[in-house]
Amino acid sequence: MAIAPKLDHPDLPVVKAAFPAARLMATEFRGQTTLVVPVGILPDVARLLRDEPKCDYSFLSDITAVDYLGYPTRMPGRFAVVWVLASLSRNIRLRLKVFLDPTLDTSGIEPDPGLVVHSVTDIWAGADWMEREVFDMFGIRFTGHPDLRRILLWRDFPAHPLRKDYPLRGRGERERFAVAARETADLK
Repeated sequence: MAIAPKLDHPDLPVVKAAFPAARLMATEFRGQTTLVVPVGILPDVARLLRDEPKCDYSFLSDITAVDYLGYPTRMPGRFAVVWVLASLSRNIRLRLKVFLDPTLDTSGIEPDPGLVVHSVTDIWAGADWMEREVFDMFGIRFTGHPDLRRILLWRDFPAHPLRKDYPLRGRGERERFAVAARETADLK
């Protein structure tokens, strides 16, 4: 496990001992520790962090994604999915991260087999809507999710707008709407 010498998060040795053959990385930035795991063992690591009494990450605070397109340094994948975990009994947090690389052009909506990660809804039930939001905005699919469909945009929306290759002005989604001037708008 590539851990910087000053990294002293108490749960990193527990994960390393449970997965000695896994290629794990850990980083710390501004006092926040992130554990980068291979996508294949994510459910096992998440379950360990929740069920192991030494860890006790009973609360999933957030799930988000990052698009590293154009990032100044090379990342292990273009996209990352990040789970923010909290151990309420110990008042400590840990971030889990997996990197994903697209195998198709990311400008469309077609499902990409490279942008798939296992759902953690069976570990933390609160992951349901957060995974749907990541799917809706980034197009990352969660296998095993009980109801993976768009949550913020309409079903037939033609893209995933938080990808960095999505144009700032959109792709024609708003052209059919009339522009209302402030003076003529109905202000009821």
